[in-house]
Amino acid sequence: MTHVCVHWFRKGLRLHDNPALLSALRECKEIYPVFILDPCVHNKDAVGVNRWRFLLGALQDLDGSLRKLNSRLFVVRGKPQDVLPKLFLEWGVSRLTYEYDTEPFSRSRDQKVAERAKEHGVEVVYKISHTLHDVDRIIEENGGKAPLTYVRFQTVLKNLGPPKRPVPAPSVQDMKDVRTPCLDSPGAKEQQYGLPTLDELGHDLSGLQEVLFPGGEEEALRRLEEHMQRPGWVCSFEKPQTSPNSLSPSTTVLSPYVTFGCLSARTFWWRLTDVYQGKKHSAPPVSLHGQLLWREFYYTASVGVPNFHRMLDNPVCTQIDWDTNPEYLAAWTELRREGWIHHLARHAVACFLTRGDLWINWEEGQKVFEELLLDGDWALNAGNWLWLSASAFFLQYFRVYSPVAFGKKTDKQGDYIKKYLPVLKKFPAQYIYEPWKAPLSVQQAAGCIVGKDYPCPIVEHEVISKKNIQRMKASYAKRSQGVPPSPQPNTGVKRKAPSVLDMLKKKTK
Repeated sequence: MTHVCVHWFRKGLRLHDNPALLSALRECKEIYPVFILDPCVHNKDAVGVNRWRFLLGALQDLDGSLRKLNSRLFVVRGKPQDVLPKLFLEWGVSRLTYEYDTEPFSRSRDQKVAERAKEHGVEVVYKISHTLHDVDRIIEENGGKAPLTYVRFQTVLKNLGPPKRPVPAPSVQDMKDVRTPCLDSPGAKEQQYGLPTLDELGHDLSGLQEVLFPGGEEEALRRLEEHMQRPGWVCSFEKPQTSPNSLSPSTTVLSPYVTFGCLSARTFWWRLTDVYQGKKHSAPPVSLHGQLLWREFYYTASVGVPNFHRMLDNPVCTQIDWDTNPEYLAAWTELRREGWIHHLARHAVACFLTRGDLWINWEEGQKVFEELLLDGDWALNAGNWLWLSASAFFLQYFRVYSPVAFGKKTDKQGDYIKKYLPVLKKFPAQYIYEPWKAPLSVQQAAGCIVGKDYPCPIVEHEVISKKNIQRMKASYAKRSQGVPPSPQPNTGVKRKAPSVLDMLKKKTK
């Protein structure tokens, strides 16, 4: 063991099932575990404070786990292709290890880093562990194209067999001949490589709520085991049957932990396999295994489809003449309290923003989710917006969520609304989904006058949804005829009623 190694943590913020980290420990005499705050990725204005808090929690947990192994995490700032060469020289590095990342931005970044590493005589070693399989292999197995239906995807996976089993976390024994110099860097060194705080990063902490989903591997594994101790629930889990309006999550809420790599997808897969063993259980696509396969499906599609995250020049995406209406978009953009919502709630708000009501480009919703959701995974986010806007994958554009009927069906008393919109909590259930229809006497009794204390509807769903179905039909017809419609958006008509954003600002003054 002669190498001096930098292990570069990116998404795989964990010790368990981290084959790149294990390979570093087996073949090096010194290791520097590094996390890079990249301004191109970790932008304060592009990433919401809840997501930042989750990331910092995950890094703090990772640092604590490394210190138990007589190591530590070095946090540096800057573009990887700029800061890593400096570290190569300062620390005498001969090897760089990391977990493979499939995103186009990450591939481009890693190529630049690999070129700089080669210039400095540093060997680059990466391992696949963020996905269940090697997605390039899936595409190869499918004749060089990404499978674009779930059924076809499952067929391809049958030929590949089950995912590899996860590798164990490194132990003190694995570290006995490996040292981390500057373990207790005093003074300036500690500040140079220490973890930042939300304050230092310039975040406004005044609106932060209680931490419901703490970041970190320890919390991820605790939550996983907590769920696995309910074998009946695990085996009977069917995603469509969970409750979108439950005041406590009706799903696992492990998605943020998988997104940041605090929990390995392969570890999740095989723990489920253990629970399923010998028992009757649900199956993909609705089972928990099925949810991990959906993740893999979108990852594979994002690699095989150019410009997957946008409409223009995306070969699988229907070109639609979406409107531009900043005021509508601002009214829609409210997701700041907890950073997580049930998948059916995501379906409903995504349909409302795009083909259902507001007719705004799904890329705008994608940006909001990327900023505010704890589990804002690039590939899954783009794939789900393509699906929910009926731009790709899902073609039944005439199936539209009603913002009123959906809530009435899933939460008849409106408990979810009362929690998150307390201004409406005194409305009787009869009117809580349509407060504008309540007689003035009822509004006065509830202490909320629509148009004053709560905004009027920005659209009339029954009317606009029918109009939008016809617009979708026209877009599909153009696609079937091979006519490329203009990607230039239309300008929407500005409404006179105040937006939700305006109303919220007014209430906080």
